[in-house]
Amino acid sequence: MPLSRSVPFSILDLSFVREGETPGAALRESRVLAQHAERLGYRRFWLAEHHNMEGIASAATAVAIGYVAAGTTKIRVGAGGIMLPNHAPLVIAEQFGTLESLYPGRIDLGLGRAPGTDRPAMRALRRELIAGGDRFPEDLQELMGYFAPAVEGQLVRAVPGAGLDVPIWLLGSSDFSARLAASLGLPFAFASHFAPDHLLEALAIYRRDFQPSEFLSKPYAMVAVNAVVADTDAEAQSLFTTSQMGFLGMIRGKRAKMQPPVESMDGLWSPAEEAAVMGMLRYSVVGSSTTALAGLERLLDETGADEVITVARVHDLTARLRSIELLAKIVS
Repeated sequence: MPLSRSVPFSILDLSFVREGETPGAALRESRVLAQHAERLGYRRFWLAEHHNMEGIASAATAVAIGYVAAGTTKIRVGAGGIMLPNHAPLVIAEQFGTLESLYPGRIDLGLGRAPGTDRPAMRALRRELIAGGDRFPEDLQELMGYFAPAVEGQLVRAVPGAGLDVPIWLLGSSDFSARLAASLGLPFAFASHFAPDHLLEALAIYRRDFQPSEFLSKPYAMVAVNAVVADTDAEAQSLFTTSQMGFLGMIRGKRAKMQPPVESMDGLWSPAEEAAVMGMLRYSVVGSSTTALAGLERLLDETGADEVITVARVHDLTARLRSIELLAKIVS
């Protein structure tokens, strides 16, 4: 039985690197995953910028997007997201102008203001940490200006980039980007797959304060959710332990490569750690198709999302492909 309402579903991929494998293998698997998602009718396939993390291979996000887009034909491919404070706006305009020129009508640019890394890597990326995320609204306006049609006397142009239609999304895990997206009339995506605490508040603010623009006539909100679907609840719960171990490493400050699933997390975490991990993973749909359907219905009832983007940190590629296939049957 499919969902009771029709909303687009998309995939957020971090190009997870398995223990014992290389980033190259992870990126090649990302393209296989995108090709499978395209055949199944998913709307978008996004990759995310993270640095100094041996378990994530998508640091050069624009390059990874180009590789995935070259291996697909119709699914939208984009960034979920680019961490704008790490870059000069002109560089991002040129990168995504190039992608849009090569793959017209298929490129999305999601932007965040978090660093996507630790402080040493922030310093290596930016050289100096003056302003950082505090300049995000100004950097965003500069970036949007580079995509506008060039005008006579304009000293700096994005080539390619000027005059191209590259949809910009604002991403966030608090109300900051929700307010900014609303004021600029941009689509908004909330990172509830790892930072769920302010989801409903941010969505309410975004919808209440939304100002129609040349980009959107009404608010459009995407919600992120962890989704692991298998033939049985027990199998899905086992596969989900890979995510649980990944988040356990995060709160311990040990970001390792993707680990294979275990029978049980008992003995691997303390009660406090379990509570912290499961709090971060609150918006997760894990189980058989029947269980996943019920979870997605609750998610849509609670959030009224216009679109759902799913994340699946599943160790085995075959199991991950099966998960997004089972999910597609639910949501189609």
